Amino acid sequence: MKIRKQDALNYHTQGQPGKIEVVPTKMLSTQLDLALAYSPGVAEPCKEIAANKDDVYKYTSKGNLVAVISNGTAVLGLGNIGPEASKPVMEGKAVLFKKYAGIDSFDIEIDEEDPDAFIKIVKALEPTFGGVNLEDIKAPECFKIETELREKMHIPIMHDDQHGTAIISSAALLNALEIVGKKIDEIVLVVNGAGAAAVSCSRLYLALGLKRENLIMCDSKGVINATRTNLDATKAEFITTRKLNTLQEAMKGCDVFVGLSVADAITPEDVLNMAKDPIVFALANPNPEIDYNLAKKTRTDLIMGTGRSDHPNQVNNVLGFPYIFRGALDVRATEINEAMKLAAVHALADLAKESVPDIVFQAYGIDRIQFGREYLIPKPLDPRLITTVSPAVAKAAMDSGIARNPITDWGQYHQDLLKRVGIDQKLTSRIIERAKQNPKQIVFAEADHPKILKAAQILQDEKI
Repeated sequence: MKIRKQDALNYHTQGQPGKIEVVPTKMLSTQLDLALAYSPGVAEPCKEIAANKDDVYKYTSKGNLVAVISNGTAVLGLGNIGPEASKPVMEGKAVLFKKYAGIDSFDIEIDEEDPDAFIKIVKALEPTFGGVNLEDIKAPECFKIETELREKMHIPIMHDDQHGTAIISSAALLNALEIVGKKIDEIVLVVNGAGAAAVSCSRLYLALGLKRENLIMCDSKGVINATRTNLDATKAEFITTRKLNTLQEAMKGCDVFVGLSVADAITPEDVLNMAKDPIVFALANPNPEIDYNLAKKTRTDLIMGTGRSDHPNQVNNVLGFPYIFRGALDVRATEINEAMKLAAVHALADLAKESVPDIVFQAYGIDRIQFGREYLIPKPLDPRLITTVSPAVAKAAMDSGIARNPITDWGQYHQDLLKRVGIDQKLTSRIIERAKQNPKQIVFAEADHPKILKAAQILQDEKI
């Protein structure tokens, strides 16, 4: 879908600027309502929480509130643009939390690049939030920040740029390997890029069974091998003993390529040099490491995924973070651990193998989707994601002993999850789906009016 600059600017300025607002959850129509919401009635829950801190989850919104926190040092595709310029992205992330998982979210942009100072600021926010989503923080500082915050805080924390991509690409990898009949402990996998996402992807692939000697990581200077000097501790973790120096050498005979780097990093020749039934996840945005159509033309036996929505197998973090935090919040997990991430991986991989409901076909304007080379992972608009991934994550938290509020009635929990996304959302979606299902010829009058022209353009773009 083509995005026009002016459309994007208008979207953010029309009506009330920005994308989020605060809406009260209680009635405020009478004097009694006001007295209960604030002074003097508010003193009663305050006293209860003072006596038992856990009651903050009972009397406030903390249990359904996530902070999206960034310093704007590594905004995807834009680089270090600063905290103010990152705010539209963080607001967007907050909107996705609400849309897909019913989680309330505040974006917090911090004007601080020193990791120790940043950690201190975020740690001080723990009384307010039920979870923290770290976003767009540059490497290597992001590793220190997340690690120390997880050690010091007792609420779910996740740097989505690292773990979101790792979880979604891992689900796609497991299913791609199943389709081509290969085992993860037998393949050779090349990762191009050594930033936050690349490191987390590599660690999760290893946790899934990839052998360390079969993992080759490259950065802008080539293969990370034993001859390299001045490597930081994170890169040193992935030194290979193979006698390889360049990305092109590493590509020869490898089974899987995962790109988390820059556009056009590999060529058709590199793809031709890969093993039979190669798997290429070219995840650089907005332009992948190799053009999708060029790669598919080069190898007919290729399975490919990108970060783009206009090609099959989009590795999109929205498949993960809303539902991972939903499950973590609902059991009041003290962290998001490896077991919970792996549970999300397997839940996503398994869901892709199930029969796809008609509502997904209608949402994407297609006649048929089924598990295969062009459908490795679920579509972002699949309504089953919240009732599949969130329970898997919640159960993993319970099984690993970090859930402070275990779920006892899973049937009721399923219904609660459906309510989280809202009945009004279902009604709106149903109306749009019906319109797409049975298109009508529409005549617009006043074709010289900008709003009428815009309406016609939207209907055409949305295929309504």
